[in-house]
Amino acid sequence: MDDNRFKQTKKVGILGILGNIFLLIIKGTIGFATKSQAMIADSINSAGDIFASLMTFIGNKISSVPQDSDHNFGHGKAEYIFSMFIGLSMIMVSFKLLYDSIKTLIFGSELEFSWLLVVTCFITIGTKLFLYLYTKASAKKYDNILLNANMNDHRNDCIVTTFTLISVLLTLKGIYWFDSLTGIGISIWIGFTGFTFFIESYNVLMDISVDDKTKDLILDIVNSYQDIKEVQSISSSPVGYKYVIVIVICVDGNMSTFDSHSLADSVEKSVSKLDNIYKTIVHVEPVWPNWTGSFWDYFYYLNYSINFNPKRTGPNGSIFL
Repeated sequence: MDDNRFKQTKKVGILGILGNIFLLIIKGTIGFATKSQAMIADSINSAGDIFASLMTFIGNKISSVPQDSDHNFGHGKAEYIFSMFIGLSMIMVSFKLLYDSIKTLIFGSELEFSWLLVVTCFITIGTKLFLYLYTKASAKKYDNILLNANMNDHRNDCIVTTFTLISVLLTLKGIYWFDSLTGIGISIWIGFTGFTFFIESYNVLMDISVDDKTKDLILDIVNSYQDIKEVQSISSSPVGYKYVIVIVICVDGNMSTFDSHSLADSVEKSVSKLDNIYKTIVHVEPVWPNWTGSFWDYFYYLNYSINFNPKRTGPNGSIFL
């Protein structure tokens, strides 16, 4: 499954690079020739798209490297590091576009209508619509943040170029200011999208917890085991697009080491079957609600608890190791 995921992401990245280079050449040439601020803004957006597709390709290549002695959980977080680069590049591009569009709105421009602008818009919309649908299908199947970033980028480009087309057609009626306003709108849209990707990636790199829905599923699985007296805690850490789950459970202190290990192993296997779980680690804590051992046994466990885990002594004589 992971091998197919990485191969498909690589394919999407290469396709995006080629498609955006094609659009950059066309839109840049026609935009500067006709002095259309909206088309120039759209061409700069395509340059940003090339960078985004390149980041997708590189990020996917690094994240596909399997775990090694220095990276015990693989290299999956590379997806989010490069997704942050994509977000930052979009924010930087948006500031440049915003500046140029406001300048043009204030001082004016000499936009020259050309049917080449109209044709370029339709070519762009058609190309981006294909890339959007293709990437959307891959993102839905493999749940990859890099693919999601590219999918949304292609969708935004379809909307952006549609407004560019409208601004071009309005010049036939002598309405030139809409071209600059469209450039401003495009820059704000690009900046907002880039900020969204940046924050999403930042949260994962800062070890954001697994979503509540997955937590509930994990609790349902753990609570289905009658030998588990209590679920003390559930912790998680993202590894790429999946999570490492650490569960601390309490069992009867009289349970044998073999049985408690078998229980933990069973819970780990059950939880790890969830789609977005990379690895599950279960830690077992024995609890003695009704102590049946000798005084010296009790003294030993109490001394161990105080010296090595002082906060885990429970009420009513219960001891949590």
